[in-house]
Amino acid sequence: MSERVALIVNPMSGRGAGRVLGAETRRLLLASGREVVDASGLTLAEASRCGAEAVREGVDALVVVGGDGLVHLGVNLVAGTTTPLGVVAAGTGNDFARNLGLPVRDAAGAVDVITGGLVRTIDAGRATGPSGEPKWFGGVLGAGFDAVVTARAGRMRWPKGQMRYNLAVLRELPVFKPIPYVVVLDGRRVETSAMLVAVANTSSFGGGMRVCPDADPCDGLFDVLIVRAISVPRFLRVFPTVYSGAHVTHPAVEIQRAARVRLEADHICSQADGEPFTELPLDIEIVPHALRVLAPRGDAQR
Repeated sequence: MSERVALIVNPMSGRGAGRVLGAETRRLLLASGREVVDASGLTLAEASRCGAEAVREGVDALVVVGGDGLVHLGVNLVAGTTTPLGVVAAGTGNDFARNLGLPVRDAAGAVDVITGGLVRTIDAGRATGPSGEPKWFGGVLGAGFDAVVTARAGRMRWPKGQMRYNLAVLRELPVFKPIPYVVVLDGRRVETSAMLVAVANTSSFGGGMRVCPDADPCDGLFDVLIVRAISVPRFLRVFPTVYSGAHVTHPAVEIQRAARVRLEADHICSQADGEPFTELPLDIEIVPHALRVLAPRGDAQR
C-alpha cells in the first residue's frame, strides 16, 4: 500500500485526456487517504527535477499520468531504486501499460491498482551513448527507420494522435535508405545493412506495433530485431504485418536474444519508449529486476 505518492501529470497526453485523468487521479488518491506530492512542474525538465527530489526524499510511489513518453521519464526516475512506479495510461499508444496488463485511460482502475495492487518487478534496459551518461528504458529502443519516423512525427503539428505517426511513415519511406550497422550481441559481431534494429524489453511500441512479440520483461534478456535491407515496395508489404506480429516470418526479419548489445552506425539517432533518445554508438544492457511497477494482484512477482 502506497501512502505518500508523488504525482506527475502530462495534461497534453492523449489530446488532453491527461488533464482530465490527472485531475481524477489526484482526487481519487486523496479520497483514498494518500498524501499527494505534486511533482508535475511546468516543463518536462522541471518535472524531472521535482520527481527526482521526491524519490530521494522517500515517497512510497511515483505515479505518472500520461503516455509512453511520461512513463519513460518515470522509468528514468525510479529504475534501480526501491520506489515503485504507478502508471495511469493517458496517451495515444500506451504500449507500456498494455504490455503489463495495466488499465488504459481508466483513472479509477489505475488508482485501484496503485492503492490495492502489489509490486511487480521487471527488467529494464540501460543504454550508454557518446555522452557517457547511462539512460534507462522500459520498453523498446529502436535505431533506424522507427527513430527517423519518431523524429519527424515530433516535428509535425498535424494531424494528432496515431495518424501523425502514420503520416510520418508515409513521408519517410520514399527517401529512406538501408543503414550499415555493426550489431554486437553478447560479444558476437554482426555487420549488416538494415532498415532498423530494435532492442526490446517488452513486445511492442508505436501504438501496438508488435516488433518482438515474444519479448518477456522478466527473462533477463533482450529480444533484438533486425530487419535487413529490402526494397521500399517490399518494406511497405511487410510493415503492416508488424501489428499482428506476423512480420517475424519474413526472410528479411531476424530476432536474436542477448543480455548485452552494442549498436554502431554513422549519423543515426535512436528512440526509446517512443521518445528521441541519443545517437549511436550505444552500449545497451539488460538489468534484471531493476524496475518495480505497481500491478494488479494477479501479476505480482517476487
